[in-house]
Amino acid sequence: MNSFWQIKIYRGKFIAYTVFVVSIGLTLGALTCAVLLYQWIENARSEAVSAFARIEGELQSDNDRIEAYMQRIYSNNRLMTDVRYFLGNSAEGYLTGRLQNSQSSEPLISFPEDMKAFLYSSAQGDITQISLHTELQGNVVRFDGNGNGSFQFRLPNTDDAFRESIQKGFVYRKKLSDPNQISRQIGEFRFLVSSDQLFKKVSGYKLDFAAAVSDSGEVYMVSGKDQRTQELVLKAAAEQRNSGYLSVGGVKRVFYTTFSSTKFNYKFVVLVDLLLLMRQNAGMLAAIFLIVLMAMISVLLLIVYNLRDDARFLKRIIHSIKRVKTADFTSSSPARYRRNEYGMIARELDDMVLQLDKHIRTEYLLKLKQQETEMKALQHQINPHFLYNTLEAIRSTALVNRDVDTADAIATLGTLYRDVVKKENIISIGSELELLQQYLKIMELKYPGRFYYQIHVDEALMSLSTVKFWMQPLAENFFVHGFNPGHEFNLLVVNGRETEDSFVLEFVDNGKWISEVRLDEVRSTLSSRDDAPVQSIGLHNVYTRLSFFYGAGFSMAIDNNEEAGVNITVMIAKE
Repeated sequence: MNSFWQIKIYRGKFIAYTVFVVSIGLTLGALTCAVLLYQWIENARSEAVSAFARIEGELQSDNDRIEAYMQRIYSNNRLMTDVRYFLGNSAEGYLTGRLQNSQSSEPLISFPEDMKAFLYSSAQGDITQISLHTELQGNVVRFDGNGNGSFQFRLPNTDDAFRESIQKGFVYRKKLSDPNQISRQIGEFRFLVSSDQLFKKVSGYKLDFAAAVSDSGEVYMVSGKDQRTQELVLKAAAEQRNSGYLSVGGVKRVFYTTFSSTKFNYKFVVLVDLLLLMRQNAGMLAAIFLIVLMAMISVLLLIVYNLRDDARFLKRIIHSIKRVKTADFTSSSPARYRRNEYGMIARELDDMVLQLDKHIRTEYLLKLKQQETEMKALQHQINPHFLYNTLEAIRSTALVNRDVDTADAIATLGTLYRDVVKKENIISIGSELELLQQYLKIMELKYPGRFYYQIHVDEALMSLSTVKFWMQPLAENFFVHGFNPGHEFNLLVVNGRETEDSFVLEFVDNGKWISEVRLDEVRSTLSSRDDAPVQSIGLHNVYTRLSFFYGAGFSMAIDNNEEAGVNITVMIAKE
C-alpha cells in the first residue's frame, strides 16, 4: 500500500474512491433495508387487513344468523308463543304459562333450547348472551364455553348485565313485534357477541399489537396488553389518517394502521414496532450488512491493486525522466509492464533512454540541427493572445500619435482575427456577414475614397447555418483579380434573397472581367474532387467546404456582368 500512498495524486484518488464506495455502499444498504422494512410493514398491514376482514366477516355472519332466527320466530307460531311467555315473566310464570297452554297432541317448544340449538352451536360460541326486554326489565339467557345455559329473570334494564362495553362484546338489537300487528313493538332482543370469543379467532394472525377502540375511548387489547401500548392505540385511533407513524421517543417509531367497522362504532388498530420488527429480522439485516461490507472491501481491494500497480509504473516513469535529466543513459533493471497506458509509457521511456544512449553518440550533431529547425518552426506559431496583445499595443501607439485611421484598422483587424479564431466552425449567415463586413472595413481603410461596399440580405437568411469564413475568400478574389486601383469607384455588392425553393446569395463587383478561356477553366476545376493542385485555390476551397456542408442542395455559378465585373451566385436549396 505504501507504493501508492506516498504519491499525492494516488493518495487523493484512494481517499476519493473510498468515500465514493462507502457512500454508495451505505446508500445501497440503506435503500435495501428501507425496501425490506417497507415490505415487512406491508406484510404486517396485509395481516391486519386479513384479520379485520375476518372480524367483520364473523360479525356479518352473526348478524345473518340472528336475522335468520328472527324470521324463524315469526314463521313458527308455537315458538312465538313461547317467546311471549318468556318475555317479562319470572321463571315460575314462564313455566306455568307454557304448561297451561300446552296441548297433549303437540310437543312443547322451548325458546331457550331452540335458540341454543340454532344460534349457539352454529355461531361456535360467539353469541354468549341473549336477553329479551320490556320497557323496564329483561330476562337473560347466558351460555358458557360448553354451551350450557343459565337464566336470570326480571333484571332491570339498568342492570350491569346489560351495560354495553367493548370489553364484554358487541350487541345486536332486534325489535320483537306483535305478529298480529307488526307495527306494534312488544319487546326487544339483545344478542351479545363476546369480544373474547370474536377476537380469539384472529389469534393466528401475525399481529404484534392489536386492539379495538370504541367511540367512547374504551380499549380492548387483542394482543399486547401493557399500559404504554394502550396509550399508543388511543393516539393512533385519534389520528385523522388511516395509517402512518407515531414517535415513541427518540428515534423509536411505531407504524399504525386503523380500520373503521361498518357494523359497530369501533376502530380496529394495529401497531407495528419498527425496532421490534428489525430485531425479529436481525438475521437478514446482518446478512445484508455483511454482503454490502464485503462488496465495499472487494471494490476497495481492487482499487488498491490497480493504484498500487499504476503507482509503481509512475515511479518507474519518474525514475526514467530523472535519469534523462541527469544524462544517465545506462541500462537499468528490467521491469514487468502491465498492458495499459502507464505500462506503455514506462516501456517507451525505458526504450527512449536506450535509444538516446545509442543516438547521442552517433547522431548528436544531427539532432541538434533538427532541434534548431523545430525551434524555428515553433517560433512561427504565434500564440493568438500574443497577437491580440501586440495589435492592441500598436493600436494604442497609433492613437497616441493621433493616427485614428491606423488605430481603427488595427482594431478591426484584431476583432476579425479574434472572431475567426474563437467562433465555432458552424455559424449563422448573419455571423458570417459580420466577419465579411470587418474585412471590407479594413479594405475601405486601405483604399480610402476608391472602394465601397453594400450588403443587402433578407432577414430570412440571417439565421441559416453555414461554415465559417467562406465569404472573405470570395471578396478577396475581387481585390486580387478584379480591383482597379486607378479607378475612383470600385464597388462590391452582396445581395441575399429567399425564393420559393432556395436561398440565393450574390457577390457582384464592377471590376475586371474574366476571359472566357479562363472562365471555362475555373468552372471546370471548381467542382473537381481530385487532389490535383488547381489555380483557383480560394474558390475551389469555398466550393468544396460548402458542398460538403449543404450536400446536393448546393450550387455555385460564376459569370461576367454585362457592363463590368464578375457575379458569383451561391444557391442553397430548402429542405
